[in-house]
Amino acid sequence: MKTLKDFNFENKKAIIRVDFNVPLNAAFQVTDSTRIQAAKATIIDILEQGGSCVLMSHLGRPKGFQSEFSLQHIVKSVATIIGCNVKFVPDCVGEKVEEAVANLEPGEVLLLENLRFYEEETKGDIAFAQKLANLGDIYVNDAFGTVHRAHASTTIIAQFFENNKCFGNLLAREIESIDKVLNNSEKPVLAILGGAKVSSKITVIENILDKVDHLIIGGGMSFTFVKAQGGSIGNSICEDDKMELALAILKQAKEKGVEVHIPVDVVAADNFSNDANTQVCDINAIPDGWEGVDAGPKSSAIFDAVVNQCKTILWNGPLGVFEMESFSAGTKALGNSIDKATKNGAFSLVGGGDSVAAVKQFGFASKVSYVSTGGGAMLEMLEGKSLPGIDAILKES
Repeated sequence: MKTLKDFNFENKKAIIRVDFNVPLNAAFQVTDSTRIQAAKATIIDILEQGGSCVLMSHLGRPKGFQSEFSLQHIVKSVATIIGCNVKFVPDCVGEKVEEAVANLEPGEVLLLENLRFYEEETKGDIAFAQKLANLGDIYVNDAFGTVHRAHASTTIIAQFFENNKCFGNLLAREIESIDKVLNNSEKPVLAILGGAKVSSKITVIENILDKVDHLIIGGGMSFTFVKAQGGSIGNSICEDDKMELALAILKQAKEKGVEVHIPVDVVAADNFSNDANTQVCDINAIPDGWEGVDAGPKSSAIFDAVVNQCKTILWNGPLGVFEMESFSAGTKALGNSIDKATKNGAFSLVGGGDSVAAVKQFGFASKVSYVSTGGGAMLEMLEGKSLPGIDAILKES
């Protein structure tokens, strides 16, 4: 796996695919700079070697050139975070861009305009990828959030760099962290899968059953498993058409010697609202008119014991509707358990949009081993799929 360490960037122009698809408020200010922060180490490494950086990214899903999706809005934030002046060119291909790149001196950074202003980007157009490739000497992919897409800047461009292509620091660490869980883990290994639907996690469960010792199934998807086993779940979310599959997963886990842990009690609410009436009840005896919205205290105690006997922990999906304060206790308790296990030497990887939002919201981001920056990409890796953006770097020309 080629990384920055395999290259000398002195007097070289690195064309870097970053993921600066960051949220903006109504005044077009960056409201969460995590993704920019994540790319900083790669950019600094190259600049300190005497190289220059040409940064390319997408922002949102524009239909052609739309000023509200311009990367011009984030230039100031990027400059502040990286700690140097960042030049900007209002296009990503063409004569103006080529001129700006030609004038780029060692130690300088140039940010290109939104790649998705061109439909050729998402179509994986070869001619468009060639134009982007002409802007650098070495191609660096550091955008984990986009490696599952065969777009021009994430995949197709790599073919023009023969052996002058590598993973940036962020992407290399993402790959290593997921590989550590899936292939090089210290046992016992625990996977915690939450969220609303079994259907979105089926292939993940099937792929990891051979690699884990314990599986915690929480959140909305747990009710499908409970109902499939004859439990009464009241008005809780359930995928009735996936109940047979849930039973098949439990059978498969038993055959492979994987211990499956499902909440034994829940916080139930009479309304999907933060100020609803609540009660704690057994998960298989939720009254009609009530729905499970969070893991209960007995479940949290059981999960704590499981988490703290494991040496490798993967967390993907919350245990309740954590966005509402009244229903956040189960997810917070799980975060505390993982924090404790990590302090005691476990490797903990958190990934997936909702889990990442939860660890940030409750202050756990610095208390786990690694927080993944890519939701869809991480899920596809956990499913055992090969990702085009990664394959394009690994492929020998």
